[in-house]
Amino acid sequence: MHSHDVRRLVLLCGLLVPLATFALTSDRDQPIHIEADTVTLDDAAGTAVYRGNVHFTQGTTHLDANEVTMYSTDRQTVNKVIADGTPATFRQRPDDQPEDMRGQARHIEYYADNERVILVHDAHLWQGKNEFSGTRIDYNIADQTVKAQSDQEQSRVQVIIQPRPAPDKKAPAP
Repeated sequence: MHSHDVRRLVLLCGLLVPLATFALTSDRDQPIHIEADTVTLDDAAGTAVYRGNVHFTQGTTHLDANEVTMYSTDRQTVNKVIADGTPATFRQRPDDQPEDMRGQARHIEYYADNERVILVHDAHLWQGKNEFSGTRIDYNIADQTVKAQSDQEQSRVQVIIQPRPAPDKKAPAP
């Protein structure tokens, strides 16, 4: 691999595991609420396209975008969600985490079957004060792997990882 390619692709495995954990498991059992200016449903194709100031909520998961397209193969289960915005944003609370995971990009793709989220164009992902950004961020929830890349020669992936707090030291016994 060329040094140019190395600069363009960063694999963060283990360092940012909290960013790639599941949303609250109870979220999956919650109803989905969607608000939009218009909706176009195509039952035969298994698609629903929401346009104009779209707000999507399911439990702790929130998505805001200009347009959201949902895909379903069985008319009941959402298999894929595509969100576009200026930017599209999301937040959700992972299990066993005190802070929300937040992300934004001009294009967000969520694939339920393989638990994968892709953020494209001006992509940012945060949890607490930890952050990374690039042209594309791809994280696989099941594998707990995160990849970030930049497509521009002048632009590089940016990562900020805060130090972990030192464990409390107990005073010696008298």
